[in-house]
Amino acid sequence: MKVGIVGAGKVGATAAYAMVMKGVGREIVLVDLDKVRTEAEAADIRHAIPFSARMLVRAGDYEDLKGSDLVVITAGMKQPPGTGATRLDLLEKNAAIYNQIIPNIIKYAPNAVLLIATNPVDVMTHIAAKIAEEHGLPKGRVLGTGTTLDTARFRSLLSQKMNIDSHHIHGYVLGEHGDSEIFAWSSTYIGVIPIDDFCKQWGICFDADDKIIVEEQVRRAGYEIIDGKGATYYGIGAAITRIARAILRDERSLLTVCAPIEEIYGVKDVTIAMPNMIGGDGVLHRLDIPLNVHEERSLIASATL
Repeated sequence: MKVGIVGAGKVGATAAYAMVMKGVGREIVLVDLDKVRTEAEAADIRHAIPFSARMLVRAGDYEDLKGSDLVVITAGMKQPPGTGATRLDLLEKNAAIYNQIIPNIIKYAPNAVLLIATNPVDVMTHIAAKIAEEHGLPKGRVLGTGTTLDTARFRSLLSQKMNIDSHHIHGYVLGEHGDSEIFAWSSTYIGVIPIDDFCKQWGICFDADDKIIVEEQVRRAGYEIIDGKGATYYGIGAAITRIARAILRDERSLLTVCAPIEEIYGVKDVTIAMPNMIGGDGVLHRLDIPLNVHEERSLIASATL
């Protein structure tokens, strides 16, 4: 199982390190314009292999992506700290970068699934899918990290509020990976119990105002981390690794990745995050979870941005 990572900056390198720690894949190839940095990152990660899973990690060029089952794309301009720049501000520059990257990937790895992690991830995934389709890559084999990290942040915060393991919290963040994302509270469960019923049973005070606070904390998390330390990479590196595992092991896992959708709630030809079944061929099926009227309207608004 071979993974290519195009973009050996903090996100790409952290994803590679997380894959090594989790034993996801057998070979990782890092590709970046900065050859010196890429060689150094590969060497540093290799030094962790004796403490983790057996794996080959090396720096390379596009031709070294031959035989890749998965190629992760993290390359692109990042959000500069302290400027208030949003993910959408990065669109034009990153679209130009993708027009160079994706044809090169498909040339050498025509059977790979492409996982997009560059922001704004929904739009970049949409653009990547269009470019990939023009070069013969089947639909479903291009997906983005979407709100996988947002969903993890959501569950992490609820874990603290409910004082229960986050693995038993089933709740999703949908739509855009950004300020318009929506929280599917009406379909959020603790185990098999709706969250409101769980709070009543356990005597936990968690009302509408508390939900708004959680939503704001999730939405602001990325901005606050960037302002504090310049970039986010641990959380997204782990999210990339989780998605990679689902693809490489054909797990058929439900993850809130983003992928092109022909139509959803009347909005056509859009790429947003929904719970999708992920396996060896990328996106296998979309799960349309029940939403209340307010959530449905919010999702439509997010999709039409």
